[in-house]
Amino acid sequence: MLLPFDEAGRGRPVVLLHARPTDRSMWRAHLPLLAAADVRAIALDLPGHGDAPVPGGGEAAPWTDVLDTLDHLGVERFVLAGNSLGALVALQVALTAPERAEGLVLVGYRSHHQPASPRLRAAWDAERTALAAHDLDAAVTAGVRAWTSPGATGDVRAHAARMLRDQLTGQLTHGEPAQAAGPLGAGTAALRTLTVPALVGVGEHDMPDFFEGGEALARDLDAGDTVVIPAAGHLAPLEQPTAFCALLLDFVRRLPEPPH
Repeated sequence: MLLPFDEAGRGRPVVLLHARPTDRSMWRAHLPLLAAADVRAIALDLPGHGDAPVPGGGEAAPWTDVLDTLDHLGVERFVLAGNSLGALVALQVALTAPERAEGLVLVGYRSHHQPASPRLRAAWDAERTALAAHDLDAAVTAGVRAWTSPGATGDVRAHAARMLRDQLTGQLTHGEPAQAAGPLGAGTAALRTLTVPALVGVGEHDMPDFFEGGEALARDLDAGDTVVIPAAGHLAPLEQPTAFCALLLDFVRRLPEPPH
C-alpha cells in the first residue's frame, strides 16, 4: 500500500515516522526547517492514521508500506527518524532493508515486551474507560495529558488533541488492524544484527517506561548514551521541533557521505 506523504527540500532523504496517537501533520513545523538545511524531508502517514486507510481484509505491515512508498518516490537510501510507533516502524524498516537505511533517530521507544509502569497502565486505562463509555472527549483529554508535558503550549495541545481525536474516531469506526508478524520478532536478538548508525532520544518529562526502553535500545544498537530532549513529553518532536531538528541534522551531518 502506498502511504500518504508530505515532502519538502532536496538533498539526503530523511523519512519522518509519527507516533501512534498522531499523523504526518506532527511534522509540519519540521519540513521547512529540514528543507532549509538541504535535506529532502518526507513525512508519511502510517496505516490507520491520518489519511492512510486501515488495510482491508489483511494484516498491517507498515514497514513494507514505507518501503513501497519510498520506491514509488524513487528513494533508494534514507535516514529514518521515528517517534514512539514511528521508532518501532523505523526499526522494522531497517531490519527488512538494512542496505538502504543510512541512519536511525529514534525517540520515545519502548519494547512491547517490557512491563508497563503504573503510570503507563493508568494512561491506557483512562483512554479505554473513556472509549468504553463512548466519551471521545474524555479519551482525547486523557491522551493529551499522557503524551505531552505539563509545560506544552496551547498550540501543541490543540494539535495533539486534533490528531488524537482523528485517530480514535477512525479506530472506533474501523477498528485497529491486525498486525503482521514483524521482522523484530520477540526479544532483542534481531536488533543486535543492525550496524546502522543510530541515535536514541527521550523527552525530559516522558514516562519512565521510555527512559528504560530507550536505554535498552541504545545498548542493543551500540548507540551511546540516550539523548534527553528538554521540556518535552512523549511527543518530544511535536513539542520541541527546533531542538529535534537540530539534533537530527547534527546526526545526519556526521554520517558518511552517501554513495553516488
